[in-house]
Amino acid sequence: MRTAIVYAGAAVAEIAGCFAFWGWLRLGKPIWWLLPGAVSLVLFAYLLTLVETEAAGRAYAAYGGIYIVASLLWLWIVEGSRPDRWDITGASICLIGAGVILWGPRG
Repeated sequence: MRTAIVYAGAAVAEIAGCFAFWGWLRLGKPIWWLLPGAVSLVLFAYLLTLVETEAAGRAYAAYGGIYIVASLLWLWIVEGSRPDRWDITGASICLIGAGVILWGPRG
């Protein structure tokens, strides 16, 4: 449960940080948007260090599936564009892959 919460927080922090840059560069938002964006990206990096795994690469790989799902939720909630069946199918496959990477038996 803790891992899921950490990954969800990391995803929101990363997407918000990247969206701040997107907003400044592509949407004409003021440059000060970059400051909270940078803070958000630092928070994202910190949160990933809290994942209970022995290898950083494995934590990042499993996070990829969570990031994809969170990005589609951002698309829907923040940008107002509802994900289609292909988005949902792809995200489901990614979540299964993330679970295999994170919780698969190691031997």
